[in-house]
Amino acid sequence: MFTTYLSKLGIAYVLAPSSKHSPISTIKQTCVVLTARQTPTLRARSVKLPAMKLSAVKGTSDILPADQARWRKVRETAAEVLGRAGVRELSTPIFEHHEVFVKSVGESSDLVVQKEMYTFEDAGGRLLTLRPEFTAGVMRAFIQNGMHTLPTPVKLWSTGPAFRAEKPQRGRFRQFHQVNCEFLGLDTPLIDAEAIAVLYNVLKACGIKQMNVQLGSVGDPEDRQAYNQYLRDALEPQRANLSETSQTRLALNPLRVLDSKDEGDQALIAGLKRPFDFLNDDARAHFDAVASYLQQWEIPFEPNMSIVRGLDYYRRTAFEIHHGGIGAQSALCGGGRYDGLIASMGGGNTPGIGWAFGIERVLDAMAQDDVNVPEDTGADVFLVPMDAEAIAEVASLAFKLRTQFHVEHAYSKRNPGKGLRDADRAGATYAALRGSQERASGSYQLKHLATGEQVMVAEAELMGFLEANV
Repeated sequence: MFTTYLSKLGIAYVLAPSSKHSPISTIKQTCVVLTARQTPTLRARSVKLPAMKLSAVKGTSDILPADQARWRKVRETAAEVLGRAGVRELSTPIFEHHEVFVKSVGESSDLVVQKEMYTFEDAGGRLLTLRPEFTAGVMRAFIQNGMHTLPTPVKLWSTGPAFRAEKPQRGRFRQFHQVNCEFLGLDTPLIDAEAIAVLYNVLKACGIKQMNVQLGSVGDPEDRQAYNQYLRDALEPQRANLSETSQTRLALNPLRVLDSKDEGDQALIAGLKRPFDFLNDDARAHFDAVASYLQQWEIPFEPNMSIVRGLDYYRRTAFEIHHGGIGAQSALCGGGRYDGLIASMGGGNTPGIGWAFGIERVLDAMAQDDVNVPEDTGADVFLVPMDAEAIAEVASLAFKLRTQFHVEHAYSKRNPGKGLRDADRAGATYAALRGSQERASGSYQLKHLATGEQVMVAEAELMGFLEANV
């Protein structure tokens, strides 16, 4: 029976011996190779499932078919807006050698200190890590593939899952998804402003309204060193009153203390100076120039003198975009300039600026802003076999019509009422019924499910009818 269907669909096939070690002669055309194990007459092997109730790992979730349209909206909007700005898509592996991320995020980062990375040893004894963020892999690809020879600036964007072993909460997951963007090769205020403007335009095109763009600066390395020393001097007498995490940060990376969410920590640092107060004249002029461009382009923003970046290679421009409707963790995205990163990973002295946003957070913001994303459309036509002979007939017709249309069909005979209900559940525009009477006249009975209008259409004219009516 199975091979009969393949023949009716016009698919070439050859029956092969059941043993996977038996030789099969070379077939000079595209075909399906079937073994005895694949024929429907054989019984499926029973598989003993574990007693535990299967569920997704904590901090991960399924993206169901009903949700795909919203996810696709974000990805496609990003691709369109970034493409118009000359940003080219780059895909990198979801895991890298562990050293790639240690060089990128630094030994004193939370990812390393608090063991937030998923790291494992493979069969060859290599230490590998699932990416906790995109920038490190993009920089590795930039260096390895000699992309510094491309015209400047090199603009790259990526999207996909990332992984962090942290406590799940609203907008924060162990497997999450990002859109990431990097502009490499220039260190001017203009390229910084363009990076921010492109990000703003992506989120705006997604329909987000309650955006709060915050612009800051972390200065140059000497400014950071001076500010770190200031923090050590100011907070060391209060060390015992800091949270355990902030005590560790004070020793390894004092700037990160400013990121603490602990209320006691925030009370202790409330009256301290901010990194912006330590900027040199050139860094201040750079900040002012970025702000000027944003004002000219009518990108709304507000200065934020408290934005920090805890890694030594970050320079000058830092920015975030917040949304008040997504809870206490209100940051949709963030970014900044990292002129020393590529050099620290073994590349040349190439400046860069980049940003990333979490797709889950953007979807949350879109929901808060009542962004309407049309659901995926249903079938153009749903084929209903009303007798046994019609089952193969509608399958063959579906195979032909799918070159142009979204076609679904029932896989067993249906009475008209049940067939129409199936078509309605498939969201179909038309139901096409086939039984003995329709076969005798070489036609299908079509019913428009919204209007109830019915018409008999010859099988040879179905393609043209659908072209004119769906």
